[in-house]
Amino acid sequence: MRYHAPATFDEAVSIAAAASGVTRFLAGGTDVLVQLRAGSVTPDDLIDLKKIPGTHEITALPDGGWRIGIAVSGAMLGAHAQLVADWPGVVEGMELVGSTQVQGRATLTGNLCNGSPAADSVPGLVAAGATVTILGPNGSREVPVEQVPVKPGKTVLEPGEIITAITLPPRGTKGGDAYLRFIPRTEMDIAVVGCAVSLTREGDTITAARVALGAVAPTVLLDEACAQAIIGTTLDDAALDALAGAASRAAKPISDKRGTKEFRVEVAGVLARRAAKIAYERAAK
Repeated sequence: MRYHAPATFDEAVSIAAAASGVTRFLAGGTDVLVQLRAGSVTPDDLIDLKKIPGTHEITALPDGGWRIGIAVSGAMLGAHAQLVADWPGVVEGMELVGSTQVQGRATLTGNLCNGSPAADSVPGLVAAGATVTILGPNGSREVPVEQVPVKPGKTVLEPGEIITAITLPPRGTKGGDAYLRFIPRTEMDIAVVGCAVSLTREGDTITAARVALGAVAPTVLLDEACAQAIIGTTLDDAALDALAGAASRAAKPISDKRGTKEFRVEVAGVLARRAAKIAYERAAK
C-alpha cells in the first residue's frame, strides 16, 4: 500500500488519476480505517487529504451560505454556533453518526461518499439544497448532494475525482430544518428510516420546502410530492396528513432483519410529520 499526503487538491487529483489499483481517500477515516483493520479493503493507494489547507475550515460565504471543508468533523460542526443556528437539521444529522469518539473524526463528506442510503448526515444536506464541489482531471464541477450517491456503495465520482468542499446555501429569514430517524436502540445504530425537512415561512404560511427520506430506497430520496403537500399551507392537520401520505407513498424500502418494508413505509410518514413540525417551529424564530 502506498500512502500519499498531498499538499493541494490538484496534487491529490494527479495522484488519484495516475493510480491503477484500489484507491481510498482519507478525510476522517472512520470508514476507511475500519475497513483496513477488518481486511475488507486493502488499497493500493491511500490518499490522505487532511493536510490540504482549508479542509478543516467552516467558512461563512458573502451570500450568507457556508462552505464546509472535507475534513471538518461532526464535533467541529456541533461547536460552530452560527452554523447550528442557520442549519440545525444538517448538524443534528451529522451528530447522530457514531459515538462521541467517532464524532471527533467523522466527516460529512466521508459519510456522503460511503454511499449508504441510511447515512444520517445525507438527508439533511439534501433537504438543505447543499452542493459539492468535485475536482478531477477534467476540471471542477458543482453537483447537488442528492445526485452524488447513485446506488449503495457507489457515487457519481469518476476515477481521479475528489470532493473538495460542501456548500450550504443561504438560510434566509424565517427558514428552519430538522432531521429525525428511527433506530431500534437509543444511539449508535443505523437508521431504519430517516427524514429531513427544510422549509421557509412567510407569516404562518409555508412558501418553500424540501423533504428528503433516507433508508427507504437505494439512495436518499428528494420527494417533490412531499414538498407540495405542505407548500402554501400553515402546516395544519390536513397538510400533515397529506405530507405523511406522500412520504409513505414515496418510500420504496426492502425488508431485512432490522425492519420490514411495511414498517418502514409507515415510519416514513410518521417521521415526515414530526420533522416538518420541528422545522416549522424553528422557522418562526
